[in-house]
Parts: sequence; structure tokens; C-alpha cells
Amino acid sequence: MKKVIFQILKIAGFLALGILLLFFAFRGVAMDELGSTLREANFWWIGLSLFFAFISFFFRARRWVLLIEPLGYKPSFKNTYHSVMVGYLFNFALPRLGEVTRCVTLGKREKIPVDSLFGTVIAERVIDLMMLFLIMLILLFSWMEKFGAFFSQQVFDPLRQKMMDSFGGTAVFWLLIAGSIAVIILLLYLFRKQLVRFVFIRKISDIIRGVFDGLKTIYKMRRKWEFVLHSVLIWFFYIMMTWMVVFSLEETSGLTFIDGMFLLVIGALGMSAPVTAGFGAFHWITSRGLVFVYGLSLEQGGAYAILAHESNSILTIMLGAISYLLLMLTRKKNSHKQPAD
Repeated sequence: MKKVIFQILKIAGFLALGILLLFFAFRGVAMDELGSTLREANFWWIGLSLFFAFISFFFRARRWVLLIEPLGYKPSFKNTYHSVMVGYLFNFALPRLGEVTRCVTLGKREKIPVDSLFGTVIAERVIDLMMLFLIMLILLFSWMEKFGAFFSQQVFDPLRQKMMDSFGGTAVFWLLIAGSIAVIILLLYLFRKQLVRFVFIRKISDIIRGVFDGLKTIYKMRRKWEFVLHSVLIWFFYIMMTWMVVFSLEETSGLTFIDGMFLLVIGALGMSAPVTAGFGAFHWITSRGLVFVYGLSLEQGGAYAILAHESNSILTIMLGAISYLLLMLTRKKNSHKQPAD
């Protein structure tokens, strides 16, 4: 009972944080003007954006299959896709809960150790981070004056100022981090024999081993070029998904493919915030990006953020719920087929 109450409180806490961020994102926005902008939106472009998002899910599922195969397992594409979508669905309950959920779901379906699957998800995240960093570099080299000013003033400077306010300077901060890591490593080494007696420590060790196994799969896989192709296609369709939304509003319809890349990057930064499905954080950084870089009003920037985030959220919830129901129905059908004792 206590565990259930704790989970409910966690969900409520993240939801409250998202609502607070939404408040800050839309503070000072004229709601009547925002509503008018949304009513005039061309939703055919939103549909095209969701089509590209839908395609990206298939490429992500196929890429996960390629990562799993070097572990000695061959999961079906169907179960892998449904597990990915169920994971996305559970991200709406708690941040990053979906990463664990999709591993558990596929692990039960395909009889694969969850720790090893978790390692492949970490490997995925490393590759995605590299792709995001590559896109950011392209942006900075293509138009440093425009995009560099935003990242510097709106992202990096506030983070640096926060660290200086907290620790008195970046040097002190990194010394504290390095010292803490050194102390932890030393303690783990000195008490390694005593620590392995604890079930929790053994579980952590299994997870770390699984992470390394997952990272090794990138080097072991036979179809590396297919893996690279799927990674590129995933992010290409992410850009297309993001870019298509600009054509739904007259005020943003002149933005180019490069501008779509910029909106994807800042949107990804918002989605990585520790809130449920990026609620509030995505709206804040995306609307401010449109205001800062392109000179749009807060109402116009907020309208784009709502159309981009909420349309994708609705699609993800729908597809995730369908995948969850299909997996449940398949499991019940298989249980009925089992012979009685």
C-alpha cells in the first residue's frame, strides 16, 4: 500500500511541476490572441507531421532489433515495435519510466534478460545524443550569429550562472564533482567484498554489466551500416515532423528546413527536462526560441509549441494504448492455448 501511495505522490509531483512550468511558459500571453491563432491553424500540416512521427517509430523499433541481435536473441519486429510504443506511453506517467517498461515488456515476450535490454537502451541514448550534438553543430556552423546567440544567452549562460551561484565558480564545482567520484570509487574498492553480500548492490552490478554489454553490441553487430542508416532516418523524420508544424501557422510558414532543425534541437532539450513528457519545459523553450530568434510574439510561439507538443502527445498515447491492448490480448490468447494439467 505504501508503495502505491509513493508512486501516486511521484506522479502527482511531476505533474505539478509540469503545470508550474506551463504557467511560466504562458505567463504574460494574451489567451484570446493565442486561441485565435490556434483556431486559424491548418491541421492538414499537423497530420503530415504526425505521419512522419509514425514512420520514425518503425525505424526506431528496427534499430533496437539490430542492437539486440548481437546478444544472441532475435526478437520479432512486431513485439519490439509494441514494446517501444508501450514505453512511450508509460513516459506520460513518470519521466524515463518508459525506458524500463519497454525493456521489461520485450524481455517477458522474447525471454531476454532485462538488464541486457536496458544496456541496449543506454546504447541507443548515446547514439541519439551524438546525433543531436551533430545537428547542433550543423546549426552553429550554418548560422552562428542567429543560433549561437540563443544557445549562449538562453541555455548555457543561465546554467553557468546557476553553477557559479551555487558553488562560487565552475572550478570549485568540478573539483567537488571529481573529489566526490574519487571518494566513491575508493570506498567501493575498499569494501567490495562486503558490498556484494547485499542484493541491491548485486542488482546494481548486474545493471552496470548490462549497460556495458549493450554498448558492446554496437561493435559486434554485423549490419553496422544499416544501424547508421536507421539512426540517420530516425532523426531526419524527427526534423520533418518538427518542420511540418511551422506550415500550419501563417506566421511561421516561411521557416526553412534549417529552422526546423533548430526547433527540433531546442524541443529535444525541453523534452529531456525531468518532467512528464516535457510538459511545460518544451513549451517554454520552444516559444522563447521562436521569440528570440525569429521575433515572433509569445502568442505565436506558444501556439506553435502547443500544436507541436500536444499533437505528438495524442498520437503517442493512442499508438501506445493500442500496442498495450494488443500485447494484452495476445498474452491472454496464448494463455488459453496452453494445455491444462
